[in-house]
Amino acid sequence: MCGIAVIVSGIKIGLSSSDPNFISPIPLLEQQTLFSVDDIKEVLRRRGPDSLGCKKILLRSGVSSLPGGEQDVVAFVEDEAPREGKDSHMDGGAAKEFIRELQFIGATLQLRGINPIIQPLVDISGNILVYNGEIFGGIQMSSNNNDTEVLMQHLGLCCPHVSSPHNKAHTSGDRQSTVLELLSRIKGPWALIYWQSSSRILWFGRDAFGRRSLLVHWPTKEDPRFLLSSVSPHASVNESSESANGDGIAKIDFWEELPCGVYSLSIGALGTDDYLIGEVLKHDWTDPKLKELITWERTSVQPKSEDLCASHQKVYSRKEDSPLTPSILMESKLASTDCLLASLPHRVMIALQESIMRRTALNTIYQATSVDYTNKCTTPVAVLFSGGLDSMILAALLDKCMNAKCECL
Repeated sequence: MCGIAVIVSGIKIGLSSSDPNFISPIPLLEQQTLFSVDDIKEVLRRRGPDSLGCKKILLRSGVSSLPGGEQDVVAFVEDEAPREGKDSHMDGGAAKEFIRELQFIGATLQLRGINPIIQPLVDISGNILVYNGEIFGGIQMSSNNNDTEVLMQHLGLCCPHVSSPHNKAHTSGDRQSTVLELLSRIKGPWALIYWQSSSRILWFGRDAFGRRSLLVHWPTKEDPRFLLSSVSPHASVNESSESANGDGIAKIDFWEELPCGVYSLSIGALGTDDYLIGEVLKHDWTDPKLKELITWERTSVQPKSEDLCASHQKVYSRKEDSPLTPSILMESKLASTDCLLASLPHRVMIALQESIMRRTALNTIYQATSVDYTNKCTTPVAVLFSGGLDSMILAALLDKCMNAKCECL
């Protein structure tokens, strides 16, 4: 499990350009914050001990290169930002102009892949990704792939979000899908933060069932930054300040859990001024089956024999179309009879072992040090054994999934 975060500073979020009460962002040097970037790094490091990385996107208002020369957002990855005197559109106040920034932090506990990775990932287009999750379906992966790297490649092929009011000119008809469509296809637990450079949009969210944590701090007078983090630093817990209505000391709920779903923060320039504004939108899932699953309510159902037979036929038709699936591997290990195959307990066992295989045997488990499997090795998977029936079943099924040369303790 990884730890991810982003800190957005110097951008007015949630206000339209026509708001008469618009106030310019507070310069970074003058902002009073309840905790520092180092506080966030410290708590994220506990979730991702393999590596810890940071990347900054620096933003300022500038003239668009498109016909008409309207105000636009100029963005650079910090290491690649132009220096004064090296870029024709940067004047002596360039350093002061870069008071708006997005700082990404990623702490990685790597479970998959053969090569180590360090988050945040940055591609040649300037897109940035921090990801906490696993991909079990929806995106094609080989056994040696790392989830984050594969997702970054697919996100880089996505077209800009055409409905964003700040990016109507950035439409593309030659790409396969949008970011929202891609995220709707992922099967597995995830939380992510993704900067799409071409559209100046920050995407963030959690899977439909909220299996990975992501907290949000909406800008306030006490701390005007926009923050996302997997966990909360201790410094922000139960902070207090004077209430706005003069009632004395009041507790501040600094964080709130981000509701499940996909969100976008579109960043744009305000008229001819140097102000940058952001608009947050929540998007609906594009997969109809996912929408149906979210609204499904558990009820007590007594299965009928004809239902079981129909389900059995569906399972077989699906397997015959696939050259090799976890279900086929399962059947090669278990003795089957017509009666057993038609039984609900057997179908549950098939589903359980398929789930275990997707999390273990079908993907290369990352090893910080090389492991020689020619001889017996210690299994790189552990089951937290409580002594109950569920633990025994999972441990027994895991033993069937792992390499025969691995030694179980």
